[in-house]
Amino acid sequence: IGVIIAERYTGYSQSFYHKFFEHISKVSEEYKYSAILHILTTDDEDLLMLPRIYHEQKVDGFVILGQLSGEYIEALDKTGVPVVFLDFYTDNPAMDCIITDNFYGMYELTNFLIRMGHRDIAFVGNLHSTSSIQDRFLGFYKSLLEHRIPLPEPYIINDRDEKGRFIDFQFPAILPTAFVCNCDQVAYNLIAALNKQGYQVPIDCSVVGFDHDIFSELAEPKLTTVEVNMAEMAKTAVKTIIKKIASKNPGHGRISIKGKVIYRDSVCAPRRLVDVEETTR
Repeated sequence: IGVIIAERYTGYSQSFYHKFFEHISKVSEEYKYSAILHILTTDDEDLLMLPRIYHEQKVDGFVILGQLSGEYIEALDKTGVPVVFLDFYTDNPAMDCIITDNFYGMYELTNFLIRMGHRDIAFVGNLHSTSSIQDRFLGFYKSLLEHRIPLPEPYIINDRDEKGRFIDFQFPAILPTAFVCNCDQVAYNLIAALNKQGYQVPIDCSVVGFDHDIFSELAEPKLTTVEVNMAEMAKTAVKTIIKKIASKNPGHGRISIKGKVIYRDSVCAPRRLVDVEETTR
């Protein structure tokens, strides 16, 4: 089984996908398959260069880990080799995808912030970057709609450029009481940026992430986040690709695996609410 990861998702700062590959490799061995990792360079992705392991016929199928360009996915699909997407999906209903329940996980996390008293809540993420970020934003926005909380345009804060490279945050003139970040690494970076400006988390503003990766533990304070069930997603992806290899059937479409909210110290009631309560006493 070939596992393709774009180089922008690799390295220490993107250890999330390396852990995913470890799970895929372990499950593959249980089914007497081997997982071969291929790091797809940006140039090869742009030029639609298929992996050498495809041309040398070393793999029976591919698991694509992390979103690639639509053109590259189309080129891979035309080969006829069985393919499963992991941690993203596209608008092609015939493609098999294994994703975490990004929508509901972020919906649940935002509901928690609102129960804590937050009403000025920003979302941090490039909405055009990946399907996962889009779904997390939509879960966040559904929670705001249900509670009739407005979302000013400055409260959608970009975190990366079109190539997936992180950029400096542009904070709104009036700081929200809570930031909902599309992933833990972005939340970690955001806390560092807030600290540089003299703000303390969660006293001045709360911050939450998504994934429950190493950055949720490295952050100070540790992050409230959504734990992705990586082991179950990897197991489902391997079972799906093996079935496709064996039967050449079109597969099962999109499969969603539920995550779990992890409550930590990066969230508290907004200072304005605390001040009002103390004044009332």
